[in-house]
Amino acid sequence: MALLHKDELQRRLGVTGEESLFIDPLLDQSQIGEVTVDLRLGCDFLVSILTRRPYISTVKADPAFRGIASYFQTTRREFGDSFVLYPNQLALTTTLEFVALPSDVYADVLTRSSYTRLGIHLNTMIQPGYRGCFPIELFNESNNPVELVVGARIFQARLFAGPFKSSYHGATTPRKYLGNVRPTASRAADDPDLDRLARIKEKR
Repeated sequence: MALLHKDELQRRLGVTGEESLFIDPLLDQSQIGEVTVDLRLGCDFLVSILTRRPYISTVKADPAFRGIASYFQTTRREFGDSFVLYPNQLALTTTLEFVALPSDVYADVLTRSSYTRLGIHLNTMIQPGYRGCFPIELFNESNNPVELVVGARIFQARLFAGPFKSSYHGATTPRKYLGNVRPTASRAADDPDLDRLARIKEKR
């Protein structure tokens, strides 16, 4: 497994074919660092809201189940506008950039240290061959509301190449988040394991 450095990142951005890396828009070449690519906060948000429901059910057979997206409120900010994330609040968003990863590259996405120090933590992995705006799960672990500016470089991605040729394309099972350009609520309820577990429970 090899961490891609600046020269290799720029090479892959400039080629076509299986090794091609696509990131658009790259508003500033300084977004490409020595071993990371800075990514910007997108415009659309799904904000977690309190409801009268006792919990969020992920099992469709559960009488308490209702669409998971109904626990979120949609909001949008324009480029340069502020989005305030309150303590213990979850907001789903995306990167501003649309990214197409090669089939031999996966990405770890983290908050840049300046935002980690404000209590905004993110650590997610993007599968090889992914196409779309990277999904982001924002959570404020601090005691204070934090202002985030749409278009600001809040995230950074480390890209790793490996001896594999994995891809979202041609997969035998459907990919729940492939091609997303706006934030998407959890699709945990679509996991086939939950149906199998429900059938096992019924037989007990």
